[in-house]
Parts: sequence; C-alpha cells; structure tokens
Amino acid sequence: MTKKTIPATGNVNVAIQGFPGSFHEMAARKFFPETEITILPCFTFKEAFDLVNDLSADVACVAIENSLGGSLLPNYSLLRNSGLKIGGEIFLRIEQHFMALPGQTPDDIIEIQSHPMAIVQCEEFLEPYRKKGVRIVDTPDTALSARNIASEKLAGVAALASDLAAQMYGLEILMHGIETNKRNFTRFLMLAREENIDQVITPEKQQSINKASLCFSLTHQIGSLSQILSVLAFYRINLTKIQSAPIVGKEWEYFFYIDLLFDDADMFKSSLNAIGPLTDQLQVMGIYASGNK
Repeated sequence: MTKKTIPATGNVNVAIQGFPGSFHEMAARKFFPETEITILPCFTFKEAFDLVNDLSADVACVAIENSLGGSLLPNYSLLRNSGLKIGGEIFLRIEQHFMALPGQTPDDIIEIQSHPMAIVQCEEFLEPYRKKGVRIVDTPDTALSARNIASEKLAGVAALASDLAAQMYGLEILMHGIETNKRNFTRFLMLAREENIDQVITPEKQQSINKASLCFSLTHQIGSLSQILSVLAFYRINLTKIQSAPIVGKEWEYFFYIDLLFDDADMFKSSLNAIGPLTDQLQVMGIYASGNK
C-alpha cells in the first residue's frame, strides 16, 4: 500500500467521534489553529481509528480522559491495538450551554436533550427543570441534539451543547456556562500513522517535545512495578499518570498505561532501555509535546 502523508500545507482530514459542532471538533480546531481542516464525523471511536489506518483520514482526535469522569479505558485499548501513534495532545475546558430555536424562552422548554455525560455535568442547572416535570432525554451526542432541534424545528425542546454547535445550527443560547463544575477539562489525543507523525507535530511543537505515553504488562516478579518507578525516578523522569486495565483472558493481570514528562531526551531513552527487562510487551504509544490547559 502506498504511504500517504499529511500535506505540509493545505487541508488535513481529522476523524472525530461525534457530529460537527461537538467538543471533539472544538479540540481538533484548537490543536490546528492555523491549518485548514476537514472534520470527518464517526459514530464510534473505533471508526475514527479505522479511518486513519485505512488512509481515509490523516488524524484522529480522540478523548482519552476527563478531569471529572476519569479515563476512557476502551480508548486506551483501541490505541494499544491500533498501531497509531500519539502526535500531540490538547486540553479543552468543557463549557455547556442551554440552547433552543430562536425566539424560545426558558419557560417554553418542555424537553431537554443531550449526551448523558453532559446531563450529569449540568445536574444543578437541570434540577429545577426536573421538578417542573421537564423531560430530560439522553442522546448519542451533544451536537446531534442541537442539529436535530434545528433540522426538525422542535419548538419547546432545548439542548445542552457547545457554543460551536449553537453557531453551526442556528440555535439561540438561552444561558451560557451551565455546567456545575467550572474546572471540567477533557484531554484529547491527536493520533496518526507513524509515518505521518512529523507532519502532525509542527516544527514549533517538535522543539518542545517533553512527554511520552507508554504501555506495558509486568513480569511475574515481586516488586516489579516499584522497580520501574524507581528507575524512572533515577533518570529524573516525572510520572504524571498511571492507569491499569485488565488483560482480557488473563484474570488478575493488567496492562499499565503511564504518561511521563522529561527534560532530557537522552535520559528518557536511557530510562526506556532500563525498564525494558522489567516489563512485558513494552510499547511506546507516542513521544510528543505536552499540551497546555
């Protein structure tokens, strides 16, 4: 198969889980602020991975963890098995907005639609509506809720979604920033085929590469995990996250996913060589520039 690389200039195709106007699209546009991108909506995360692997998309923008909800473990598994590499990350503060057809008022609303996670994030705002008997309806996607209200001209129905969704679908925001916790961030990874990583990471970002994501299982030795952590500390590598996930078919055995920050690339490479014998199936899922909130 002929290799395809992301063009140095011009359009980049970004696969996202969700619909146009979703937070995934906002994250992708934040990561590529000066690049023209085309959003390729997908119903599932696996579809987004597949589009990159079969060369239908250049990059997949994938949520990996939320500051309130924690890690998306299925996406860790998809990443480990996909062969794709992390080219970068972006943190997006999740701001939910209350929107409806133009001319509607909050008193007109008899139904509110959104993704279950968005509904949970806005429980304090929604509580008075629940008490009034307003229906709260789960949907597959925040932006899809907004799109359906607009396309079907659903009077009396509101959505919880991004301001981008309101703008794209011509809805009026009745109230801004209705999420309960104002420190709600989602971390998104930018994933590409390995031969495209140099195109995903711009020259400016290449100068600031300081983060790595690894996956491994452990050998059956007492204290193997603590030995790995001690080795990383010796090489002055900062462990910023550790996440375990069960290995399917091997009861009580786990994969460990770790994120590391480093100042010296040579020290990082030496640490990889040092922990290799202490691990099974060590996989470097990406070396990239850490994102800023």
